[in-house]
Amino acid sequence: MSAETQLDILLADPHLAPDLKNIAQKVKESARITFDEGVLLYEKGDLGYLGTLANHIREKKHGNYTYFNRNFHIEPTNLCVYDCKFCSYSRLIKQRAEGWELTMDDMLNIVKKYDGKPVTEVHIVGGVLPQYDLKFYMELFKAIKAHRSELHVKALTPVEYHYIFKKAKLSYAEGMKLMKEAGLESMPGGGAEIFHHEIRDQIAADKCTGEQWLQIHEEWHKLGMRSNATMLYGHIESYWHRIHHMDELRKLQDRTGGFQTFIPLKFRNKDNQMSDVPETSVVDDLKNYAISRIYLDNFDHIKSYWAMIGRVTTQLSLAFGVNDIDGTIDDTTKIYSMAGSEEQHPAMSTKELVDLIKHVNRHPIERDTLYNIITDYNEYDFSAEEKEVEFISLPVLNEVRN
Repeated sequence: MSAETQLDILLADPHLAPDLKNIAQKVKESARITFDEGVLLYEKGDLGYLGTLANHIREKKHGNYTYFNRNFHIEPTNLCVYDCKFCSYSRLIKQRAEGWELTMDDMLNIVKKYDGKPVTEVHIVGGVLPQYDLKFYMELFKAIKAHRSELHVKALTPVEYHYIFKKAKLSYAEGMKLMKEAGLESMPGGGAEIFHHEIRDQIAADKCTGEQWLQIHEEWHKLGMRSNATMLYGHIESYWHRIHHMDELRKLQDRTGGFQTFIPLKFRNKDNQMSDVPETSVVDDLKNYAISRIYLDNFDHIKSYWAMIGRVTTQLSLAFGVNDIDGTIDDTTKIYSMAGSEEQHPAMSTKELVDLIKHVNRHPIERDTLYNIITDYNEYDFSAEEKEVEFISLPVLNEVRN
């Protein structure tokens, strides 16, 4: 049964509440829902109803296509000058013995480890320290591009840029222009958390504000560049805080069109200052994906980050508005494993990602960072690659001479 037929059946249900029916009709007509209707979806929408609406939008935009990429992460340090209450990853400078600080050479050696491998993106994000300043990152980006020009550099969040530019006495516009000239090609979505100051002041009071986060992305978009956006949900915020957060993103996207993907990030409560806050259920996670897809009508893509929520929930999310599951990662990130995520050593081969997508009857597409299609894996034959692995040339121990 098609997603459109399922929506028509829902609309014909005589027991559907009038306010929910009105939202469903808007979805059918591709009309924008209001702030209050977004809150209503959280308060009154059941899982089946939300899934029907979100899947209709997802399939209207993308059909069965489900995207992933081949990527790896560099995390320069887990030491940080900021003290975010939800963070299990970072350590304050006074806890230096529990952390790591990579040098420029360390990071370039990570890049070189992937020479000859078909990765398309390096994702760079970590803690904030004084030595990782404007000069350092400009040199790093230039060195990566000099070594491997086709590798897409997606790097640093507004939390890092705000600190770097303030230290360098630069405006956001000046700083982002320098980053672009150095080789930065897109920005990840991290550091957004919850924009509203009522929540942000309690969980991340000392880093950039929600307004500053949005301003930095706007300056990046003005340069004709693309970025992602996130929301950390499932802790002390209310439903309306989530909608406020998405509404701010939707308004900026109306102005710039620079966002590619929205990634809801589930709060994990292991080993942080908010460990007393219970985590959301999988049902709530799926509802959140669905409402994100419904509310953010001007975002092309909704991503579930498999390394954070695990493989099974990722598969389920593909029926609730999600059309992207991130990348291979290759066990190069510790941010969510340190917070207690299901994936303690996040890495999947391309074949594993393809199989994960196919097992829920979706169409796997390898993309680059900007969503250009690299390979359609729907009918792809992996046997040739497997044979290459099987036939490894062995050293000649005894050469026979004539």
